[in-house]
Amino acid sequence: MDSLKGPTEWHEGRHGVGPWQGPTPDDPRYDPELLAEGDRRNVVDAYRYWRREAIIADIDARRHPLHIAIENFENDANIGTVVRTANAFAVDTVHIVGRRRWNRRGAMVTDRYQHLMHHPDVHSLLVWAIRNDLTVVAIDNTPGSVPLETAELPRECLLLFGQEGPGVSEEAQEGALMTCSIAQFGSTRSINAGVAAGIAMHAWIRQHADLGASW
Repeated sequence: MDSLKGPTEWHEGRHGVGPWQGPTPDDPRYDPELLAEGDRRNVVDAYRYWRREAIIADIDARRHPLHIAIENFENDANIGTVVRTANAFAVDTVHIVGRRRWNRRGAMVTDRYQHLMHHPDVHSLLVWAIRNDLTVVAIDNTPGSVPLETAELPRECLLLFGQEGPGVSEEAQEGALMTCSIAQFGSTRSINAGVAAGIAMHAWIRQHADLGASW
């Protein structure tokens, strides 16, 4: 398994659990290798010693009808952060629009448990969203945008983010039901794209998620 280790597993002494103590469980969700050697992965305690496939299946049973898309025309380094946050909120799928390659370091290995989909351009993403009955909402601080703090986000929703600097492309804004802005009060012109995605995802969570089902 060493060849599969990711950033959060390089310093194994900081977290995780050692080998299983007591009789070996016969639950098929458990991984025999992890039981024998310990589990140092970046997973919540409820998933300790579980096989990767079992973790994905459990999350799949309760994923939210929320999708996230981020444009990647200039190799945006924030995509890893977006994927990690999407995993934390049990987002259905993260859609990468544009370049297929992206820096996975910021994902902290969570991309192993998160559904990902690639689209070559914005048009193909919008077509996919229509076919899957998802309402597209762009997130960008542009003139005429609706404040995210007061907006009612659709339950079956695809939140669309632009990359650092250019923001959401014109084609993406035109294909969205609305564009929502995040209130700012300081001197900076914009919020980091990864941070903005987390704020917007949590806004959806506050409106639609069953908070009693959180860890």
